[in-house]
Amino acid sequence: MSIEKLKRSFSEGYELLGKFISDDNNFVDLENIVKVLVAAFDSGRKVVICGNGGSMTDAMHFAEELTGRFRSDRKALPALALSDPSHITCVANDYGSDEIFSKSVEAFGKKGDVFIGLSTSGNSPNIIKALEKAAEKKLHTILLLGRDGGKLKGRADLEIIIPAGTSDRIQELHMMILHTVVEGVERVKFPENYK
Repeated sequence: MSIEKLKRSFSEGYELLGKFISDDNNFVDLENIVKVLVAAFDSGRKVVICGNGGSMTDAMHFAEELTGRFRSDRKALPALALSDPSHITCVANDYGSDEIFSKSVEAFGKKGDVFIGLSTSGNSPNIIKALEKAAEKKLHTILLLGRDGGKLKGRADLEIIIPAGTSDRIQELHMMILHTVVEGVERVKFPENYK
C-alpha cells in the first residue's frame, strides 16, 4: 500500500470531522445529550448503552470512562454497557439475536434512566427492539447513527447521524462524540477537575 493511500484514509476522516464541526446543530444536540445525562445522574439514574461489533466496544469504552475515570479522579457515575456474553448468547439462543439488548433493557432499565443505542447503519434490528423497550419503560432515548440514519432515524428523543459511507469512519466520530459527552458531563458535575 502506498503512502498516498494511507494518507487518503486520514484525509477522509479529517473531511468528515470538518463537516461535523461546521454544523452548529450537532453541538446543540451534544449539549442536550450532556444535559440529559447530568439530570439523570443528579436524580440517581443511570445510562445503559449498546451496539453491535465495533459499536459494542465503543459502548463498553464509554461506560468504563463513566464508571472509572476519564481525565481525572472523581466519583464513579452509573453506566452499563449491555455486553454480557452469557446473557447475549442465552437470549440469542432462546429468542433470537433481535432480542439481545431489549431483554437487558427490560431487566435493568428504569423510568428516568438514559438509553443510548449505536448503529452505523441505523437498521440494526436489536437496536430497534432495544429502543422500543426503552421508550416503553420511559427511559430517555439517544441514538448515534450513520449513513442516512436508516430505520432508526427520528425515533429517539435525541440523535446524531454521521453521513459517512463506511462503518469505520462513522465509528471514529461516534467515539469522539462519546468522549466529548463524558467530558461535558465531567465539566458540569466536577468543574474542579477543569480549572
